[in-house]
Amino acid sequence: MKKKDIKIREEDVSRRNFLVKGAITAGVVGASAVALTACDEKQETKKDEQLATPAIAKNIKKMVVVSTWPRDFPGLGTGAQRCAQRIADMSDGQIQVEYFAAKERVGAFDSFDEVSSGNAQAYHAADYYWKGKHLGWGYFTSVPFGLTYTEMNAWIRFGGGQELWDELAAEFGLKCVMAGNTGCQMGGWFNKEINSADDLKGLKMRIPGLGGDVMAKLGASPVSLPGGQIYENLVSGAIDATEWVGPWNDSFMKFYEAAKYYYYPGMHEPGSMLALGVNKKFWDSLSKSEKAIVEGAASMENDMMMAEYNMNSGSALTKLVTEQGVKLRKFSDDVYDSFAEAAEEVFAGVREHSALAKKIDASFVAARKDLGGWSKISDQAFLSQRNRALGL
Repeated sequence: MKKKDIKIREEDVSRRNFLVKGAITAGVVGASAVALTACDEKQETKKDEQLATPAIAKNIKKMVVVSTWPRDFPGLGTGAQRCAQRIADMSDGQIQVEYFAAKERVGAFDSFDEVSSGNAQAYHAADYYWKGKHLGWGYFTSVPFGLTYTEMNAWIRFGGGQELWDELAAEFGLKCVMAGNTGCQMGGWFNKEINSADDLKGLKMRIPGLGGDVMAKLGASPVSLPGGQIYENLVSGAIDATEWVGPWNDSFMKFYEAAKYYYYPGMHEPGSMLALGVNKKFWDSLSKSEKAIVEGAASMENDMMMAEYNMNSGSALTKLVTEQGVKLRKFSDDVYDSFAEAAEEVFAGVREHSALAKKIDASFVAARKDLGGWSKISDQAFLSQRNRALGL
């Protein structure tokens, strides 16, 4: 074989290799282009689907919350707003919350029906507002001679209270959880001194819940009014007296402009628990983690609100007395004994109302006995000695 023939063949081989490699490269590039084009199309399709149906794709829950409180009202209103915002924040937008204060969507006392019917998903309120629907509701805010904040938490969480609350709420298509507390309330604002139970006769007083029933037993005329309507009724003389919450809120409401006698302690609400009432069908539609978020947000507000009231009430009381000339008065033992006798008559009526009301009362009374015995030698005994020793 000649050298020339070898060279030609080598060139042929090289040419063939180049063509083969070129074809392979072209095939790979072409395939890649096809793959990339297909991938881009899939991504565009997916993007279009997400834009078209974001709520469906992410299963976002819409939660309308209505409230019985005026917007930005210290403690009650701001606490409800915090709770609603916390649910949205903790869910990272998975639960989209829209909050409405009293009268922004429905009237304060229409909140229950709005949620029970499913027109809204939750309310923030004091559940004793609904005692006209069932007397058992009173126990899940506060009742005369009832439980303090810490005692109420104990009964609800570990004494069977939540289970009874669930049973009652289910009858109205609701699920309720603790979502705030104002603590022990003052006895009320009066435009005359209350030296005996006889001084209560004929008195028109704004006082809701079972506390109002106690006043009625003593001859007063209880009236139930939402917070936003109390001041005008007190100033106009439509009512003679009112209870609301305590020094912090009461000073904000300027009740001192219409009544100068400020009585304590309030027998009617020793630890007023507030509720987040959720529509039961909506609650059942939530995932396990979403339910934990709602319960967690409400529980945080239960603690937060109580801390805020405790921090602000003392200084507010001092200003009411020193700057507004309010006359602080303590109910006498005789008046308190009259309250207690009337309260027992009211509770007897509750027990006769229904089997569930009787069961709630029995659980509550048993818890009060156990918790009261412990409170007497713990918190109560310590506070008495601390304040005596330090002159507080």
